[in-house]
Order: sequence, then C-alpha cells, then structure tokens
Amino acid sequence: MTSDPTAEFFAELDARGHEPLLRKATGTARFDVVDDGRTARWLLTIDQGDIRVSRKNAAADCVVRADKTLFDRVVIGEQNVMAAAMRGELEVRGDPKLLVLVQRLFRRQVPSVRAPG
Repeated sequence: MTSDPTAEFFAELDARGHEPLLRKATGTARFDVVDDGRTARWLLTIDQGDIRVSRKNAAADCVVRADKTLFDRVVIGEQNVMAAAMRGELEVRGDPKLLVLVQRLFRRQVPSVRAPG
C-alpha cells in the first residue's frame, strides 16, 4: 500500500482536535487537491484553535487548489505553501490571511546543509 501524505496530514489534523498555534483563528479553508483529473477535497474548520476536518465540498473563507504532487510536498515540508502561491503554482481564492495562519500547520522546510569542501 502506498502512502498518501495529504490524506495522512488531514487525518492527523482531525485527530488532533485543537491546535494552540491557531488559538486566535476562526474560519474555514478548503483544499482542492487535483490528481489525474480527480479532485479530492478537505474542508478545515477552525474555531479559536479547535479544528475539524471533513471531506465536504462546501463554501469556505479560503480555497486552495493545487496539484497533488505539489500539495504532498507542502505537507511533508519540502515546499512552502505561500512561496508556491506567489509563484502561481497553486491557486488561492478568498481570504489569503487565513492561509497565512493555516500554513503554521504544515511541516517547516528543513534548510539543506552543505558539506564543507
């Protein structure tokens, strides 16, 4: 069985239930992840740090649409979501300030260390 970093990320968020990093945030963010013509959706509902994740295709304050390969790289920390948005590699509609807050949930990129030489 192959792993699915995006599905695992949202399952972990849902199981967490509360995220102190988002204690001042309230809103909804929907992530539309496109893979080979199919779109998988995750709706993230935040209420002062309380988090719920569903697969609803509902209106949201912020909607992010991305290719699955790119979004997998975001959730494992290989790609910064805001940098990808600025380069036009993913689409953000609605309230970008909510995405700025939600990006705290993604793993941080680990800077590469160059060997002395």
